[in-house]
Formats: sequence, structure tokens, C-alpha cells
Amino acid sequence: MPISLYDAVVPSNLQILGAVDALLGKAEAFCAEHGKAAADLIDTRLAPDMLPFGYQVKSCAAHSVGGIEGVRAGSFSPDMAPWPTDFAGLHDVLQTAMASLKAIDRDAFDALAESDTQFTFGATVMPFTGANFLLSFSQPNFYFHATTAYAILRAQGVKLGKRDFMGIPRIKR
Repeated sequence: MPISLYDAVVPSNLQILGAVDALLGKAEAFCAEHGKAAADLIDTRLAPDMLPFGYQVKSCAAHSVGGIEGVRAGSFSPDMAPWPTDFAGLHDVLQTAMASLKAIDRDAFDALAESDTQFTFGATVMPFTGANFLLSFSQPNFYFHATTAYAILRAQGVKLGKRDFMGIPRIKR
């Protein structure tokens, strides 16, 4: 049985978005336990030239459901709008993305595979098929931002392990 584009993208996005949402819960508890302001953690960067935790979380949504919306529209550009500055707002971004992913029709999604899609950022324009955009551009970005969000929390002392990053695997039932 061949794997569909839907199977290669949507379930994994849901798994990791759920994990990142759970990371937010651990970050909230860490702030409360250590008397740290949420905004301070949300503004923390892994390195001076990287964007902060809040951006990393928002970008997980942007490169999951946002990437799919870009394929539907034929063009994707990075969302440089401000990210939420509190945990409730970040949870909302992730919950909204997960609800949108759960509502996607499998057949309609798979029909996007050959659609023309371009990535545009300033003067950079990169042409893709829908499948190639999602699998070779959006999906790696999605995992990069999820990993960076995890790494920021670990670097700040939030007690996390690999299982926290992975979320709930899709085991055979």
C-alpha cells in the first residue's frame, strides 16, 4: 500500500504540534515554580542571531497548516507578524492549527500534490510542486522550529526529555 501525501504530512504534524503544546504546559509550570515571568521565557533565544521561543512555537503552526494553506493558494511566504506574548496565546495558535489539520479532507489534500506552489521571501522565489514544497521545505522547517523551541526550554532548565519532543506515537492498535 503506497503512502499518501496526507499520511506523510498531517498525522506527524498533529503529533508534534500536540507535543509542542504539552511543552508549553511544562514551560508554564516551570515559570510558576521558579517565579519567572512568562514573557521572559517566551522572549528567550537559543543564540543571539535566532528568533525567540514565541516565534519558534508560532512557526510550528506556520509550517504545518500554514504550509498547507500556502499550497492551496499557490504561494507561501513566512509569517513575520508578531507572535503571542503569553502562554494562552501560544496555546491558541497551536490548538487552532491542530483543529484545522483535523478538518482537512484526505482526498482534497492528496490532490494538492502536483499543484504549482512557490515560496516567496523578499527577492527569493522558489518554485515547487505542492508535495515537494510540503515534504522538502515546509516539513523540515516545521521540525526545525519544534526542535528549537524544545532546545530553548532545555537550555533554560525546563525538565524535558526526548519523549516530550516526540509526543504520542501512532502505535498499532
